[in-house]
Amino acid sequence: MKITRVTTHHHRTEFTYGASSGGVGGNLHLKAMDTLLVRVETDAGIHGWGEGFGFTLVETTKDAVDRLIAPACIGQDARDIAGVTRMLARRFHNFGRNGPVTFGISAIDIALWDIRAKAEGKPLHALLGDAARPAVPAYASLLRYGAPEDVARNVTEALSRGYRHIKLHEVNLACIRAARAAAPADIPLMLDINCAWDTEADAVTFCEDVAGLNIGWVEEPIWPPEDIPAIARIRAASPVPISAGECNGTVEDFCRMFETRAVDVAQPSITKIGGMSALLEIAELAREMGVRLVPHCPYFGPGLLATLHFLAATEDAAPIEIYFADLQRAPYGKALAPMAGMIAVPEAPGLGYEPVLD
Repeated sequence: MKITRVTTHHHRTEFTYGASSGGVGGNLHLKAMDTLLVRVETDAGIHGWGEGFGFTLVETTKDAVDRLIAPACIGQDARDIAGVTRMLARRFHNFGRNGPVTFGISAIDIALWDIRAKAEGKPLHALLGDAARPAVPAYASLLRYGAPEDVARNVTEALSRGYRHIKLHEVNLACIRAARAAAPADIPLMLDINCAWDTEADAVTFCEDVAGLNIGWVEEPIWPPEDIPAIARIRAASPVPISAGECNGTVEDFCRMFETRAVDVAQPSITKIGGMSALLEIAELAREMGVRLVPHCPYFGPGLLATLHFLAATEDAAPIEIYFADLQRAPYGKALAPMAGMIAVPEAPGLGYEPVLD
């Protein structure tokens, strides 16, 4: 089964996320929600969909696929997922092992897994594991508001929609305390501070300040995100769990994280790290090292859908990340909208849904 065509589609939609003019709403770097959809076609008449990490970088990743990756895929055996992704990684490694080229390769890998599952007539999760969960719990990943009243209002709204796990992107303690006051004490708060601190001392102080607020984890505690030894030292001193990994570009990055005991929670991003193949490899390494794995997936296309299948199949249950934003036109319509804090897993072959193109 040979690859005959690879095409890219830029899906863009307006969105709202509950910010007021008194917070950081007008300064949010996301002015629209952009998704890079990648379609891989074969001579067997089977096609698959993948997603390369995008947001405001969508056009750059799209260019990497169109100019470099797609031509190299033509004529390759779609059944040899490992061989194709390895060839692409080695052929284009001199353009960087983390960034748009890797994001594009991730999209190809996801699409090839979609094709494999369709060829076998099975939902993707049936190829990945035996858990066969019909639905996966979701956690609401709130964007940064910067205003305590906005945080409290949106936490309350997320709870009313059935979410029982909440993630904040706040660094202001008043905002975090507002979220804690708005949520029942038994609902954990995860804190993604996006490498806010420049020193280990500041990061540890922050962890100490939020201890006692039922914090699920503090995510990416220091700049730069690839300073794994510093993350390990922060974890050793922190009274709350530490997570990281969304900015990692290779499986080897996670090997270093696990070897140095840098994280309590590993967060590979399927649209960045090399697709489903890399995610499966990282999951096995995490199991061997006793590290919890909760994938990073704040997107709305095939990357979210592939992550959903992964979590439906894994032995150890983990929640799926859902950006707490209301899209005017989501790539799959309302098919992946959480209901009572859960997302139903499709049972059709492959990823199970076809995206609606602009």
